[in-house]
Amino acid sequence: MGVSVFLQGAAYLVDGHDLGFVTLVVSVLTIAGGTLLLVGYLTPIACIVSGLSCLGNVFSWFPAPSSDFLEGKLTVTLAVVIILALVCLGPGAFSLDARLFGRREIIIHDASHTP
Repeated sequence: MGVSVFLQGAAYLVDGHDLGFVTLVVSVLTIAGGTLLLVGYLTPIACIVSGLSCLGNVFSWFPAPSSDFLEGKLTVTLAVVIILALVCLGPGAFSLDARLFGRREIIIHDASHTP
């Protein structure tokens, strides 16, 4: 997901001949969100930024680039669902967040035994 969001932001910068201020800010935030997702650092914040940029693309809040990697409402819907799953599940075991804050193990106790 991080790579596709990064490439979507880069497509805005490549198509920069009529790049307005809002589109420039959105492209930089999209590239930053994709990079943060890719390395797994500040995952909840990166997911919010990436999700808003995907939703902004599908609802035409800002102009789409000429080479749109997330074209089509179904593709963007899938991307938003993946981003929401990342918000709920977290960054993963091999991310910078796990390295900085530690890995956590979930222990589910057997209900038949009393502690």
